[in-house]
Formats: sequence, C-alpha cells, structure tokens
Amino acid sequence: MNNYVKIFDTTLRDGEQSPGATMTSAEKLEVARALARLGVDIIEAGFPAASPDDLEAVRRIAIEVGNPPRGKEHARVPVIAALARASKADIDRAWEAVRQAAHPRIHTFLATSDIHLQHKLKMTREEVIQRVREMVAYARSLCEDVEFSPEDAGRSDPNFLYEVLGEAIRAGATTLNIPDTVGYTTPDEFGALIAGIIKNTPGMHDGITISVHCHNDLGLATANTLAGIRAGARQAEVTINGIGERAGNTALEEVVMALKTRSPIFGLETGIDTRQIARVSKLVSNYTGIPVQPNKAIVGANAFAHEAGIHQDGMLKHSLTYEIMRPEDVGISQSRLVLGKHSGRHALRVRLAQMGYSLDEAELDRLFTRFKALADRKKVITDADLEALVNDEFYQPREVYTLDSLQVSCGTMGLPTATVRLRGPDGKVHVHAAIGTGPVDATYKAIDHIVRAPNTLLEFNVHAVTEGIDAIGEVTVRIQPKDGMQKLDAQHEVLYERVFGGHGADTDIIVASAKAYLAALNKLLVAQSETRHMVTNDYGVMLG
Repeated sequence: MNNYVKIFDTTLRDGEQSPGATMTSAEKLEVARALARLGVDIIEAGFPAASPDDLEAVRRIAIEVGNPPRGKEHARVPVIAALARASKADIDRAWEAVRQAAHPRIHTFLATSDIHLQHKLKMTREEVIQRVREMVAYARSLCEDVEFSPEDAGRSDPNFLYEVLGEAIRAGATTLNIPDTVGYTTPDEFGALIAGIIKNTPGMHDGITISVHCHNDLGLATANTLAGIRAGARQAEVTINGIGERAGNTALEEVVMALKTRSPIFGLETGIDTRQIARVSKLVSNYTGIPVQPNKAIVGANAFAHEAGIHQDGMLKHSLTYEIMRPEDVGISQSRLVLGKHSGRHALRVRLAQMGYSLDEAELDRLFTRFKALADRKKVITDADLEALVNDEFYQPREVYTLDSLQVSCGTMGLPTATVRLRGPDGKVHVHAAIGTGPVDATYKAIDHIVRAPNTLLEFNVHAVTEGIDAIGEVTVRIQPKDGMQKLDAQHEVLYERVFGGHGADTDIIVASAKAYLAALNKLLVAQSETRHMVTNDYGVMLG
C-alpha cells in the first residue's frame, strides 16, 4: 500500500452548501486557482445539474485551472471533478462541465442506508444495485476516471455495502468514496468499516482508491477521517475551514497538518504546500462571509497565541514547549520587512510575493495607493494589515453599487446620522442621509434607501486585524432577502432561501461596515439579475 494520501477538496461543492456560503462564478474560479496553488490533488468544482450558473462555473474551472499554462505542458494540474446523482441527465451535465480538463472526473452517488432507501429514495436494495451498475457504467463510457459514493455509508448494512461497491468496481469505478454523511460514526467504527470494505468487497484490487468523506455533526470528522486513512483509505475529502452542511466537513488544514506533524505515527504524506494554508483559509472566509472562529485549529486567530503566564514563559524559553508546529509552516509569520510610510513599491512587492500574492503592475499600483493611505495612519504595516488590504481590494464581488463617501455624526448629544454617497450601476451618484439607533444602523438605513433591496441582517461581526488603537477593522455580514422570487420549478432557486455574505476592511470601522454591507448587497443584486435572466430565457417571462 502506498504512503501518499490524495487530497480531494470539495469546498466549491459541499462547502458551498453551507448556509450563506454561496459564491459567484468568478469567486469560485479564484478559489479554484488558490486550491491548485495549495497543491490539492482533486478539486470538486461543483454540482453542474444544480443550475446553469453552476455548470458554467465548473466548466470555466475545468478549462482555466484544470489545464497547464501555455508553454508549461508538463506542469502539474489537479483533477477536476463534478458531482452527479445516479441519473443520465446529471451525469451528462457533469461530463459537459469537466470534459475539457486535462484530468476530468465524474463523481456519482446513490444512498445505501435503509433509512434513505425507505424514506428518501423509495427503492429496494435490488433496485439500488441495478441503478449503481447502470449509472457507473454509463459514467465510465464517458470518462475514464469515475468515483462512486454510497451516500450514508456510515449507517448502511456493511454486507449490502460490500455488494454495492463490488458492482461499482465491475461497472468501472476507479475510486470508492465512503461518506459518513451525517457524522454518525465514531473513529473505531469508521476505521473498522474502511478495513472491512478493503477486505470484503468483491473485485477489490490495488488500482482502486478508497476515499473517506466525513461530516462533523458530533465533532468527529477529522478523527474519523484519520481513522479511515490508518485503515487503508488513500484519499481524504475535505473543505477549507471545515465549512459544509450543518456542522461542516472535515477540515483540510486539520488532516494535512495532523499527517505532517505526526509523521512518525502515520508514515504518510500529501502534496499540499502547507505554507499556503492560512492565505487560502482567509480567501474562503472572505468570499463566503463565514468568519473563522478564533479557537479553530491551525487557522484560528488564537491557534498560535499565548496569554497564560506559564505558557508565555515556556514559549520565551523554547517554542516547542507549547507549539507542536511552527506558525510559518501554515503561512502565519511575522513581517521580516518593516513596512511603513517610507516604504516603496519594491518592498511592498517583495513582501507580497513572500506571502504568496502575485500582482500585476496595475494591481500593484492600486494596492500601493491604499498601502500609502494606510501608512499615513499607522506607523507599521503588518502582514495581517496587508492581507486585509489585498482581500478588500481584489477579493470582493462584482460591484453594482460602490461607496464614494460616508459621513457620520453620533455621540451622546444628538441622534446618530449617516450621509452616504454611492455610485450606482448607471454611473450616477446617489446621496441619502438617515437616522438610526447607532452609526452603523444609520449607515445601513441610508444604503437601503438608495439600493432598495429589502433584506434581513442575519449576522454582523467585527474584529480588529491587529492590535492597537490604529488597527484595521474587519467586518463580515450575512443577509437574507425579504422578498424572494417566486419558485417556478426545481431548476430555479428561491432567492429568499439564500444567504449572502459580505466582507469589508478599513481603519474606520463604520466604513468597513458599509463596505461589508455593500458587498453582500451586490451579491444579492447580481443573483437576482442572473435569476431573472435565466427565468426569462426559460419561460419568456420576467419576475418581480
């Protein structure tokens, strides 16, 4: 058995199913590029049958990320996978989406637990076996790389599971993925399940990769994944920051760093460039609008922070006393160059390159302008400050409305008032003043009057990027439309069920709040526009 564990990242598919984590096609493409630089082996780019936009997003990723750059034909590129239910229509759409990748994969699935068969599928075991046999064979007739997943394997009868997986192998599946779909099993149980599958599945051979896909409903996703790997699985299905439905998926950073930090125990390796982990984590957090909790393993703000006196004393004497890995190993480092108001473009470019950012001249000019403006307000610009600037400048959604200016009046002697100046999609400037219970409330009311996109503010989070009175403040918000579009059929999403996230950064926390709210509103407006366009094309009608 080989000692290499393939990393199958499903941030763009399973991770995006986390409420509020919806990303635009452009955002998914940027995340896919970051995942490729990170070194993941397989990128599950989406579920093409879900919508025309999802199909197009997967297709763009297959073409632009799934092929080597011109002149670098031998460069390593990830496998691009698309998910499909066990139906010809879904499989056809998946193949249409990934076929232009250098290494395409169709990933199809069908539930095998009696709970799902009885209550969801309304199928017998014999019908499931027949469907798996037919659909895996059909997928294999289109694509040489086919992955099959028996959904809810963790609660399936093992003997039935062996039979189903044996049929999938005979039909041409090259990867068998074993999902603990609802996070039900314990590590001992899941490890035994994987070992049993390897030992008892008919037709099992060295050319078949066993994969594990665990959910975190009981907080055991990473433990179960590692147990499955120790039992012989050689592919781990994960997401950045562990995002996903309900309590989320196994976190990429946890599995990879566990295998690396405890290498003497596992004796296994991955192809991940761990120094990219922190940056990709931040990118995904900003795009999805889902903050990383401070105590999150590996990438949380407190993961390498020490406050207790005993811990601080130990750290000052030797870092190994309280740190089992170096922050530099995951891309968290202190600035080697002291950047401030006297620093030039070259120093900024060098530091950005060290952090993993590659900007062209136009992008560098834009960032340098903001860098200088920030340096006039702060003595020293840290790596965290630079990350906030880059994320705010380049990783924002398509702008429908942009913030031109904001003036706020508040205090104990008067009513909080905000005057907002926005530039609209037609280039016209809109100005409105509003009164609120506080400066942020007043700002949001003024923006609402101009944009007119009724919504409910579900979440508002603010934190300082660095320490000190001059720190950059980051704000993330999540909103949900109040008046969604009418649902016409299963192919057309109900917008009022979607949640949109936004991110903003500035030394002025009110400005950061306005940027975050506008980012979320812009996502909402773009989604409404795309849905109206799609419905018009399909039905010849417009929805209000």
